[in-house]
Amino acid sequence: MSNRLYPSILYLEDGTFYKGWSFFELPVYAGEIVFNTGMTGYQEILSDPSYTGQMVVFTYPEIGNTGLNQEDNESNFIHLKALISKNISTLPSSWRSNISLKDYIVKKRIPHLFGVDTRSLTKKIRVLGVMNSYLCSFNSFKKGFKLDLKNLNELDLIRKITVRNQYNFVISNNFKFNITKSFYINPSKRLNSLKSYTIVVLDLGLKFNIIRYLLSLGCKVHVLPATSDYNLILSCKPDGILLSNGPGNPTVANYAINTVQKLIYNSYVPIFGICMGHQILNIACGFNTFKLKFGHRGLNHPSGLNNYSELTSQNHGFAVSPKLQDHFNLLESLVVKYQNLNDGTVAATFHNEIPVFSVQYHPEASPGPHDSSYLFNVFVQLISVISCKN
Repeated sequence: MSNRLYPSILYLEDGTFYKGWSFFELPVYAGEIVFNTGMTGYQEILSDPSYTGQMVVFTYPEIGNTGLNQEDNESNFIHLKALISKNISTLPSSWRSNISLKDYIVKKRIPHLFGVDTRSLTKKIRVLGVMNSYLCSFNSFKKGFKLDLKNLNELDLIRKITVRNQYNFVISNNFKFNITKSFYINPSKRLNSLKSYTIVVLDLGLKFNIIRYLLSLGCKVHVLPATSDYNLILSCKPDGILLSNGPGNPTVANYAINTVQKLIYNSYVPIFGICMGHQILNIACGFNTFKLKFGHRGLNHPSGLNNYSELTSQNHGFAVSPKLQDHFNLLESLVVKYQNLNDGTVAATFHNEIPVFSVQYHPEASPGPHDSSYLFNVFVQLISVISCKN
């Protein structure tokens, strides 16, 4: 693998630019620049569909120390627009490593930049908010290029990345699911359910670790496209419905909001929303969402209420607003359970009468702390209670 470095430029929408290096000659890339404060998890971030269209600044000064392996991807594709770091380690040290981050970047031709003052860059994003940015080689920058400004808030990113055809996961008696393949799941916390429940997962930008958790609880998992309608979802005869994480502006996905609203009113099937699923669920119940100045992206965001707090993994640029969009009967018993303790935004909601609840953070925590992983057990226990009533 060549050790040659190429001078490159990160150009921000406000006219600021940062000089750095890349491992290959870069064409011009455009995307929304955000930052992630996690100290680990770069492999999961690379493959997380929620980062679609975004250039991610890693605030931790060096990434790549443990290389990449075959188990920790969160999807089958690289979704982020570009990777930006102070330094990228070229000598990984981990018994699980199959390839170095440098070699992986070159092999997959991932847009990237390193040698940047990420502290200064992060401060700028915190002050001015997320913005469009452009990444290119120094030669392209000198020649000049046409700026193709695209507002991610207006793009339907969910429709772009959702699965095209439904698929199923069923663990038979002849198949042993190796739960230890994912280091984020504690087998000792497995719920010993007497019944294997059928869970429909609406793929808004699904992470693999959500599927791993459901399989670890003995569930049968049916993954459906985000565009699936009410009848298709119910034709799978779900015991529960999970609304996954995903990218972009939730209000653009009217098809998903309308379907979820119909499910809430008519199906009485337990629904669990995660991240984008949380936003879609709350919009369907009558709440609004708004764009955060620089988002929540990291592994140590405290969420809770009063004297209780959980450390959570978060990755989102929008949040649920307590301001009502319209008057819905559903709102009368919808309760804000937790808040983000950094800024007071809505972190979790549940309904006192209908079996639906949601969280803005990631209980599958991939990467991140495991404080909220119990929510998958809560979901299955809720399904069990509803099944008994029916």
